[in-house]
Amino acid sequence: MTAAAHPALDELIATVALLRAPGGCPWDAEQTHASLVQYLVEECWELIDAIESGDRAEMIEELGDVLYQVLFHADLAAHTPGEDFDLEDVARHMTAKMVVRHPHVFGDREAETAEDVVGFWDELKADEKPHRTSVLDGVPMGMPALALAAKVLTKAEKAGVAPSPRTDGPRVTLSGAPSPSDSFPADEAELGEALLRLVAEARDRGLDAERALRGAVRGFSAEVRAAEASAQTEPR
Repeated sequence: MTAAAHPALDELIATVALLRAPGGCPWDAEQTHASLVQYLVEECWELIDAIESGDRAEMIEELGDVLYQVLFHADLAAHTPGEDFDLEDVARHMTAKMVVRHPHVFGDREAETAEDVVGFWDELKADEKPHRTSVLDGVPMGMPALALAAKVLTKAEKAGVAPSPRTDGPRVTLSGAPSPSDSFPADEAELGEALLRLVAEARDRGLDAERALRGAVRGFSAEVRAAEASAQTEPR
């Protein structure tokens, strides 16, 4: 099979190398993996904005910005003593990973649904990372609070753990309005408005909604790990 030519990609790779080489850009030459983290995060959020807005021209630009970050890190590693990897190593590792995690495409296993595929991934990741003892291991705790909460809840569900319903204390209200259980938002638009009002009320009361949710997620994460530990010590 003849390899496809990617002249534009090759040109971008060469551009990154030129900017970072002696005589290139002084700013580029001073960067480290750590110093670039803020830009990677910003570029990813800008790409998300472009995707959600449906602006394809913006998507091209923002995908390019994210790609540039990958190329920059790879070139940096290739020229940093002790790191000893480059873009080819990154690509080779990713290809091998995708082949292993898609046995229904590259092997003899069968998958009829997306759920089957997710099951394969969970099994294979467990085999690849036997040092992980909790479903929460590997979850990046630096994620924004809402995304982190959703991720932790999804992982916890696989361990058979769910948040305990609160039976004490006042119910949550939005601008003084009661919140009966049967008035949960009907769709994402209503949910977004409800969340926005809740954040606004928290702000008016001097509360930090992001910090509050992260604290709740940390508490629930501790419950998940405790439940896992208890299950491992129970007689079988």
